[in-house]
Amino acid sequence: MPTETVSRPWHRLPCEVTAALADELPGVAEEIIEAVRAEVPAYARPLEGAFGRGLRVGVEEALRQFVADIGSGGRTPRKRVYIDLGRGEVRSRRSLEALLSAYRVGARVAWRRFWEAGMAAGLEPETLYLLAEAIFAYIDELSALSAEGYAREQTLVVGELRVRRQHLVRALLREAPLDREEAEQAARRARWPLPERVAVLVFPQGDHERMLHALAAAIVEPVGGVACAIVSDPDAPGGRAALRAAIAPRHAALGPVVPWSEARVSFLRARAVLELVEQGAIAPSGLIESNAHAAELLLHSDPRLTQELVRDRLAPLACLRAGTRARLAETLAAWLAAQGRQTEVAERLGVHPQTVRYRLGQLRDCFGAALDDPDGRFELDLALRAARTVGEAALQPAS
Repeated sequence: MPTETVSRPWHRLPCEVTAALADELPGVAEEIIEAVRAEVPAYARPLEGAFGRGLRVGVEEALRQFVADIGSGGRTPRKRVYIDLGRGEVRSRRSLEALLSAYRVGARVAWRRFWEAGMAAGLEPETLYLLAEAIFAYIDELSALSAEGYAREQTLVVGELRVRRQHLVRALLREAPLDREEAEQAARRARWPLPERVAVLVFPQGDHERMLHALAAAIVEPVGGVACAIVSDPDAPGGRAALRAAIAPRHAALGPVVPWSEARVSFLRARAVLELVEQGAIAPSGLIESNAHAAELLLHSDPRLTQELVRDRLAPLACLRAGTRARLAETLAAWLAAQGRQTEVAERLGVHPQTVRYRLGQLRDCFGAALDDPDGRFELDLALRAARTVGEAALQPAS
């Protein structure tokens, strides 16, 4: 037996089935429409406009083509109709499951009415069994065609939506801010509710696709060599926990929470923090908040000035051998952090207190009164922090 006949059992039905069912079609169509509206919530609305026409045409065409195809060895052209029905569900923002549920309801109603008509027409039991098989196989084929159309349209919509969201991200991050009307219009086109307050999350561009799925409520796009996500106010309950879960086990920088009109500020801060992570100035650990690294951002906002600060304030260490310079710089940092408490310095460094006293004597020889001056200690602390990232070269005497 040909494959076509096996896969489409309605082709094996005798022609007298057509005569038994033809007069039932208008009534069956009405009953199916009412059952679908009653049982499938997505279709529980008045039969008005394009929705009403589409539902009626879809049901009537399915019944007409099924009956017309009974006993034929070929195909009645139907593929485009049901592919288009699937595509229309995407445009109407209904789920595919709603359409497939409607098909199942239609198949159940059609079988009951056709069985009654077949019994009244005296059809053989074997023919009625084959009719039942044919109805449900036919619905399976229509479902597959509509699923194909749904997937095609969804791909197009997703592509178009990504373009619109990319436009929204770039518009929110540009130097000249949008006015409210422009921003709200762009957000509607991107199907993203514009929140009053946002923060920008920046992460390596290689993580873009993963974060696109992990941050479903955000708009995620590559921008200027990095990827970023504009997220609704992470200060809301559970906001940061959700971000940490989405990021794990990688890392990302979060800019400050700002009004949407200042999203560029949040982006620039977060991008600057990510750059410091890449330079080794900040540890790459999960969610890195820019507000927690204001000092590092300030120190690195003017690299040349930072190098000059390191070279000038730490000049007394420049003439020492590398090993001695490293030990004294470490001791000075610990002494400043411990506010001069030598026992605590020894514990921090894991050395004997006598060793600390010896090194502090060397530091006093190097820095003198600066160690007793509050402003001097502050500038030394800044210089030591900056020296961790500008490198050894900054400690060398200027040529």
